[in-house]
Amino acid sequence: MKKALMYASVASMIQQFNMDNIRLLMDGGYQVDVACNMKEGSTISAEKIQAMEQTLREMGCGVYHIPVPRKVTALGAIFQSFRLSKQRMNEGAYDLIHCHSPIGGMICRLANRCSRHYAKTKMIYTAHGFHFYQGAPRKNWLLYYPMERFCGRFTDTLITINREDHALAERKFRLKKGGRVAYVPGIGIDPDKIDHVALQPIRQELHIPEGDFLMLSVGELNDNKNHALVLRAMKELPETVHYAICGQGPNASALKGLAEELGLGERLHLLGYRSDVPGIVKACDLFVFPSKREGLSVALMEAMACRRAVACSGIRGNTDLIDTAGGALFDPADVDSCARAIGGLLDRDRAALGAHNREKVLGFSREKVGAMMRDIYGLQE
Repeated sequence: MKKALMYASVASMIQQFNMDNIRLLMDGGYQVDVACNMKEGSTISAEKIQAMEQTLREMGCGVYHIPVPRKVTALGAIFQSFRLSKQRMNEGAYDLIHCHSPIGGMICRLANRCSRHYAKTKMIYTAHGFHFYQGAPRKNWLLYYPMERFCGRFTDTLITINREDHALAERKFRLKKGGRVAYVPGIGIDPDKIDHVALQPIRQELHIPEGDFLMLSVGELNDNKNHALVLRAMKELPETVHYAICGQGPNASALKGLAEELGLGERLHLLGYRSDVPGIVKACDLFVFPSKREGLSVALMEAMACRRAVACSGIRGNTDLIDTAGGALFDPADVDSCARAIGGLLDRDRAALGAHNREKVLGFSREKVGAMMRDIYGLQE
């Protein structure tokens, strides 16, 4: 039986982005093992990691802990992970390896290059948004760009999930002989499944007055998600505009403090972790996505599938999804730009904008992504 290894920095990368890929490989006749950091760095709880591991073992997968660090400066952990990864590859004798994330992808590809089975192993790497991009800090280009370009030499297929990364990789990277750069739009979504999600009574839950305008963002409460920009923009919007955020993170207290400072305290609603996000999206008037950096956002695609109009930052990935027929783009560093984008949508036909987004997102369905991945894996229909 053919053998495959799914390799990622953290367990959440497996749980959130690769369970479908694992099933595709198993359906295609592969014995699949999974290797990642099972103990640290994940965006999911320890209970969810444990449940994922149990599910994988019940599916017949081998599960291996590799202590991949989150920081490229953690040299000791990187060398330890390299050694353990090489040992796993020597013992596993894999026909195919699919790795993810910058540090995990680097360790995995270098370990495979030094393993006994390099010549026979097909190496696939998914870049979930390069750390270097138009407008990225100079240090990102100095650190991550050479690393990714060097490791490209040991890669058979480099998967990019947005158009900007795809164009850059095709222009600048040299892969193994016969290798290719492929475009796959993320993990895909299931629009039909989202259609059957019930609208949640979030307005009643939050006691939002009838006729007031509700904006919603989804994402971790951190600096990159940039929720503070929207709060500052609200000073230039009508007092009937409310802002709700689904997500947890270190900036919760700071956002509450900023809202109080700006006099918006009663109009900011931090909802925390929610398992009913699509239903909440359906109850909002506008989806707002102000991130500074993204690869290709599942939350944004789900909002499109919910037929919502969107105001989002005009960054890589977002511009693959949203155009002026479906909403508005703004500068993620400019409060006035954000306020103008949102303000311009208050009186537009948002139902028509949402219908456009729904039609466009069908091109990013899980079914289409699955067909692309089957082709990359070399599986038969």
